[in-house]
Amino acid sequence: MLSKSNLILTAPPADSRAAGRFGLPVGHVAYRVGGGPHLFRASMPVSVRGGLMVVDNTGFSGGGEAGPFCQEVLRECSARGLDGVICDFEGRPLQLLAQVIHDLGDMLHRRGWPLYVTEAYGGSSDKAKVLIPSSLSGGSLQQRLQDAAAQYGAERVALAVERVAEDFYLPSPTGQGMPLTREELQKRIAERAPSVFFSNELCAHYFTYMSRQNGAHFVLFDDAGSIRKKLQIARSLNIADAVLAYPQVEDLLEEILR
Repeated sequence: MLSKSNLILTAPPADSRAAGRFGLPVGHVAYRVGGGPHLFRASMPVSVRGGLMVVDNTGFSGGGEAGPFCQEVLRECSARGLDGVICDFEGRPLQLLAQVIHDLGDMLHRRGWPLYVTEAYGGSSDKAKVLIPSSLSGGSLQQRLQDAAAQYGAERVALAVERVAEDFYLPSPTGQGMPLTREELQKRIAERAPSVFFSNELCAHYFTYMSRQNGAHFVLFDDAGSIRKKLQIARSLNIADAVLAYPQVEDLLEEILR
């Protein structure tokens, strides 16, 4: 059975109850950095308590001071019984958000609570765990994680599991594929009945096919087995923490955790 102790499921408020039934900590995707900066929260049921706060920076321009915002975060954690924070900050690193992470890292560390940050902010706090995405279009997941462990220390690295389903034109100079829904992926497999292979380097399944309209395609995708393998690779490198987005894996979770 896969160890559950260091797995976190992130979920929006509508999925919080469903995610909670697996007995894993739930990161509540209900918060963002807004103007000020201030902490903005989506509507959450009053009964939702415990787990971690997930904060994104969608639309944030970068002005203001870090201290008052960090205090807002701590007050919300206390009010909701939250005992950890995931700063899911995307885009160009901003000096103010780097300061927020530095200050939050110290504040949460004193309380024994974890702070998870995206790789762009990995150097902002030596107390934060750095989220390394599992999805690759080239190279090796094991090498990617080894490099991160060498840079930050394995205890500061967390695997951010991203369920892959992408269709690439061949050749693919940009390394960017077209995302596929679950239904689109299954339709391609049903229509073409391809031979499916497993890439040990990418730690994902793949197949190829030819289209009359636009030539050769390469399809890369995950299932429960490949996600389990990603988690096992991380653990083999003494990387114990992993974050999974519940809406991406809800149909696979029982098999992943089996």
